[in-house]
Amino acid sequence: MPSPFAQALYDHHFGEQSGPLRYRNGEGIEEPGVDIYFDEAAPEPDDWLPAHLDGPLVDLGAGAGRHALAFQERHETVAVERSDLLVEVMEDRGVRDARRADMFALREHFERDRFRSALAVGTQASLARSMQGLRAFLGDLAHVTTPDGTAVIDGFDPDHERTRGKLDYYEDPSDGLAYRVMQLEYDGTLGEPWLYRLFSPDRVREATAGTGWRVADVRYGDDGWDHLFEVALEKR
Repeated sequence: MPSPFAQALYDHHFGEQSGPLRYRNGEGIEEPGVDIYFDEAAPEPDDWLPAHLDGPLVDLGAGAGRHALAFQERHETVAVERSDLLVEVMEDRGVRDARRADMFALREHFERDRFRSALAVGTQASLARSMQGLRAFLGDLAHVTTPDGTAVIDGFDPDHERTRGKLDYYEDPSDGLAYRVMQLEYDGTLGEPWLYRLFSPDRVREATAGTGWRVADVRYGDDGWDHLFEVALEKR
């Protein structure tokens, strides 16, 4: 059965959305809307993101393809999603190479050194669920990128007040760590809970040990997104 998230984006794209996509936590409900997943990825005013990425590029957890559509005009870009519905949406929107694959099983899908860079923005890296899982993901990412490879991942800072105010936020006694447990509902279907392990930038730096990566730069968002950070990684 397709996830409520994938089904909502699919229906929205093809003009058949039957109701809102909801985030649920018990009786708590938020309706964030799905337009954000279809907005064009605006050019970076300071060129920060493109400066840290080169091609061939793999866009992990590409959603409806907003970043893939922008970057494929610069580099060969492969967009990856776990849902056939989202792959179909991306293809219909013009993504040239959209594939169904699991971003946490990259060695099963791509050979060593396949890409020069990797992009995982949308807080998908937090779905690694644990520090061990994040380290394993970074190790797999190192395997499929070249020796001079780069990557950008993002996440919600677990210690920021905006993050702590989220509907599905759960504290952790360890510094720089927290959880989110998100459950999505659409068209009468309640999906399985998604467990996010939230990491601070320092914890990401810790997780790179032994993976071949180092943290090259960190930046935080603005305009209400100052709790969201992006980490630029490069090979040691």
